[in-house]
Amino acid sequence: MLRLVAKRLLGTASRDIPSRPLQILPRLYHENVIDHYNNPRNVGSFDKNDPNVGTGLVGAPACGDVMKLQIKIDEESGKIVDACFKTFGCGSAIASSSVATEWVKGKSMDEVLTIKNTEIAKHLSLPPVKLHCSMLAEDAIKAAVKDAEAKRAKMNATLKGADVKSG
Repeated sequence: MLRLVAKRLLGTASRDIPSRPLQILPRLYHENVIDHYNNPRNVGSFDKNDPNVGTGLVGAPACGDVMKLQIKIDEESGKIVDACFKTFGCGSAIASSSVATEWVKGKSMDEVLTIKNTEIAKHLSLPPVKLHCSMLAEDAIKAAVKDAEAKRAKMNATLKGADVKSG
């Protein structure tokens, strides 16, 4: 079979076998999307009950994409030391998640809130019909930071309550 296809491509196939004209289909996704889809970075999950982990779970009802992005924060520096994701969706959603986890590492929670979906979309060269995927990634980052901040506030309130009782 492979030999027949190769002969058809080279034009050396037997004339008694009708050959179809070779059609080159346009590439629908940019190479950055394909790279992050084929080799996604930071797939996985952390323990959502860990007080140093913030979890953002977002979805797009229109297309069915669901994205969970988690960040792990260093207690002392407050910087994001690790990030991971699990996404159920199209290639653009998976690529947007992968890029987001790469971009948040090493930054403070305030810094990652400045990451905009337009930057992710531009990096991946997403077409307009796929912009919602980069919006999901931005929303997931914001949700993960909000969750992490809520956990820290709760932990600080618990510690202050323990200090009042012991004092």
